[in-house]
Amino acid sequence: MTRQRLPIGIQDFDRLRSTDSYYVDKTPLIRDLIAQGDYWFLSRPRRFGKSLLVSTLKALFEGREELFNGLDIHNHWDWSLTHPVVRLSFDGMYNEPEAIERNLLVQLQAIEREAALEPSTWQTAPEYLFDVLRRLQHTTGQRVVILVDEYDKPILDVLKDPDRARANREYLRGFYGIIKGSAAHVRFVFVTGISMFSKVSLFSGLNNLKDISLDPRFATICGYTDTDIDTVFAPELEGLDREAIRSWYNGYNWRGEERLYNPFDVLLLFDEREFKPHWFRTGSPRFLFETLQEKSIHPRELEGCWRDETLVSKFEIDAIDIEALLFQTGYLTIVDEQRRGHRTLYRLDYPNREVKLSLNDELLMYLNPTHRVPSEDGETLRDLLVAHDFEGFATTLKAYLASLPYQWHTTGDLTRYEAWYAGLLHMAFRAIGVEVRSEDSSSHGRADLVVLTGGQVFLFEFKMAETAEETETALDAALAQIRDRGYAEKYRDRSEPIHLIAIACGRDARNLLDIRVEPEDDPDDLRRR
Repeated sequence: MTRQRLPIGIQDFDRLRSTDSYYVDKTPLIRDLIAQGDYWFLSRPRRFGKSLLVSTLKALFEGREELFNGLDIHNHWDWSLTHPVVRLSFDGMYNEPEAIERNLLVQLQAIEREAALEPSTWQTAPEYLFDVLRRLQHTTGQRVVILVDEYDKPILDVLKDPDRARANREYLRGFYGIIKGSAAHVRFVFVTGISMFSKVSLFSGLNNLKDISLDPRFATICGYTDTDIDTVFAPELEGLDREAIRSWYNGYNWRGEERLYNPFDVLLLFDEREFKPHWFRTGSPRFLFETLQEKSIHPRELEGCWRDETLVSKFEIDAIDIEALLFQTGYLTIVDEQRRGHRTLYRLDYPNREVKLSLNDELLMYLNPTHRVPSEDGETLRDLLVAHDFEGFATTLKAYLASLPYQWHTTGDLTRYEAWYAGLLHMAFRAIGVEVRSEDSSSHGRADLVVLTGGQVFLFEFKMAETAEETETALDAALAQIRDRGYAEKYRDRSEPIHLIAIACGRDARNLLDIRVEPEDDPDDLRRR
């Protein structure tokens, strides 16, 4: 097969098809979408192909037949029928009251000029939109197609300023309401964004939008599948580890049968030929970290968590749900679902290696930006564990914990303190790709932390001591809990050495007090480190 141009950064369908670039044919799904309804909404994370999809719809309704030669829809579309298209997108900053109005007026005036319409006399964007829709239909004899790309950017850009975010939301609510009020002039509406604001908060004026964000029929309308990688991009695979590609970048799921790759990751990998966090580096998750800190939620609490379908599909300025935020922005994805009575529950987790490693690494750097590269701590701690240098491990862990600010867990609940310390160690190992399991369930309970590395199993239990004098009691209790609840049972068939590690942390000291390690196969051989 012949190699083609990699469409890196190309979001325009015309340009992509005119430059002999790779294109994954999404027109079968587009054909189904148009056949099944007229008002649609789709949420996907950034750089997932939403803008290219919108551009494809624009070219289709404008009758650009030459761009669709060889694609599925070519022989299933009436190219003699064309529609005027109003495409709106949001660029720039929106921290001023007039910013949205100014941006929309500029776009509508450009559409007006391109259609050779006389300038409208209306002064506000909502009135201007209604007038443009009416006149486009009148002059062409065909109803108008409306495409809105990144509809929520004016809100997401100012989430740190709730008052401005609410003001922008209210403006957009009125503007989008014009679309419904213009139904007589409208043929088709397609709206994209990152967040799924409820119809009550934003789309009350456009409540006939059908949300396909979690519709299995359209789960692959953006993104690449394994089949796409193996067929469309087959010429690019030589010299790359196919399983590594899957491990690093595959894994996104919106309830479809296939998991997806972010196109940006794949294209950058094929261009640079190196496995890097390409997508992750294009955005800043700082707001996520600030929200986690504000709500006293540790990231490990979100891994493998079960959430109601309403939680992952809502987003409100006044009550930001962290699970919804992480899911909709692409840092968590659906890995399983269950139907329980009238409710559907989704299990969320990291989509792939890129996000798993990068999010943990970035969070550690956010907690302590003056510290060295977080992965260095993880590497050191792992090497000491594997070498059975538990004294060195304790010393390094104590220094590691001391370097991080104690910001999230300030309640009087001691179990929250235990989760904090276990979570920090979890993040250190996650940052270097070590297999680590938090709250690992057995038939009698859940181990705080299990680390599988160097052909060995390390079972951790954390206990809090109010004072240093209670250290011995805390260590005894931790080891007893590991044994009494049989945490090691599920790992015996691995035929690997198992180590039971008790860690006592001080509430007042806010750090590690002591550590005790006991080989699982020799309970009498206690070693104090």
